Amino acid sequence: MEPYQLLKIAHSLPAALLLLGVLAHAFMLWKANKGGDAAVLARKLRVTRLYSLPALGMLALSLPVSGWWLVHGAGWPLGQLWLLLSAILFALLVLAGLLLHGRLGAWQAALGGAVPLTLLRFVCAYGALLLVLLLAIFALMGAKPA
Repeated sequence: MEPYQLLKIAHSLPAALLLLGVLAHAFMLWKANKGGDAAVLARKLRVTRLYSLPALGMLALSLPVSGWWLVHGAGWPLGQLWLLLSAILFALLVLAGLLLHGRLGAWQAALGGAVPLTLLRFVCAYGALLLVLLLAIFALMGAKPA
């Protein structure tokens, strides 16, 4: 297999895992919240914050490195508009991920009492923003020149 093709696979695999992981955790937390069992929800929030979000963050942080190697291997200049826009969106993605991590921590801390509705709205909003940014970055990567 050609090294460039192997690098394409090594770049696409974490991207797919990142998207699937975010969707899986959103569904898992939604289902645990609908179930009404506070102990199950607290455990899922703890696992998500301690293990899953850092793992998804490492996958996300590997993407610019492997993407740079892909661009370098193809010989494209780093000043391409689609590349610059995706870098800006990636910075916003990291910020949204950090904000989501904080809101999940506040949700976990509020589980002992009544969870404010605004807190859940912020969690949903940050999660939706994360998905939109991921899909926008994927669309930019798909629209790049061949």
